[in-house]
Amino acid sequence: MTALEPLISVVIPVYNYALTLPRAVESVLMQLDEATAELIVIDDGSSDSTPQVIETLLASQPGRFRALRKENGGLASVRNRGIREAKGNYLVFLDADDEMAPGALGALRRHIERHPETRMVIGGHDAVSSDGKRRSYLPPALPNSHLGRLRGYLLDKRIALSNGACAMHREVFTRGDYPEQFRSAEDIPVFSQVLAHYPCTVLAQPLAIIHKHDDSLRHQFNHAKAGGVALVEEVFSPQRLDMEYQSLKRDFYVQRCLSLFRSAYLAGDDQAASGYFRAALKRDWRVLLKGSYLRKAIRIWARRRH
Repeated sequence: MTALEPLISVVIPVYNYALTLPRAVESVLMQLDEATAELIVIDDGSSDSTPQVIETLLASQPGRFRALRKENGGLASVRNRGIREAKGNYLVFLDADDEMAPGALGALRRHIERHPETRMVIGGHDAVSSDGKRRSYLPPALPNSHLGRLRGYLLDKRIALSNGACAMHREVFTRGDYPEQFRSAEDIPVFSQVLAHYPCTVLAQPLAIIHKHDDSLRHQFNHAKAGGVALVEEVFSPQRLDMEYQSLKRDFYVQRCLSLFRSAYLAGDDQAASGYFRAALKRDWRVLLKGSYLRKAIRIWARRRH
């Protein structure tokens, strides 16, 4: 890498977020050092005023960031385009409705300089709810073994990862990029392969400010249902995870079914919920010991009988 090439590329995918995009862009530009970082905004075929907003930002900040527009293909396709377009070795994918935390780029640069072997820097984030309440989340220390890390992420939920709050080296995508057939949870296969096979480090400070907003339960479930349990096969494909990690596949399948069951239940799709619960139970009878899921399944059974 020459002195003129950036170390970090921040990629902001945007689809119909004209109102919040300026906030995201400004949060990066405020701390952008062109010698070490770059910003790329990729419009995924927005149908609102996003293109006009981008033009206004480009005019007010000439030469400070790049902007591209592509046909709509979903978040995974935008991130994959970002991987191809980025000049930096480390990539941060910041959602268009979130912000980069103050000082994040400088902290990332210093951390990478101290840990040049790292292939994913896991940072913290501040979560802001729709009522304005703010909470900080810092990452815990990572388990020593790669298997422990993958279990902590996929099953135990001790490791929480967010794209805006981590930086990944482009090397990690040689095992597989973001699967474009999924419109939700498309980052799980990528995070899994990184935790399993690459050196990872923790940076215990907020790197992103993540704004929580209330998407409709039905909308969320429709995306999750479209991917369904096929996500399990994607996560555990031999290209992404070696044989030593396949022992976690059954438990992740059960967990995925229960997650889909809960989403279907909250969205009011009793038929789908019943199918996911039966699929989980078929793989592991101990599902019956999970009281909250069992109570929901009994309610569905009672409703469907009447």
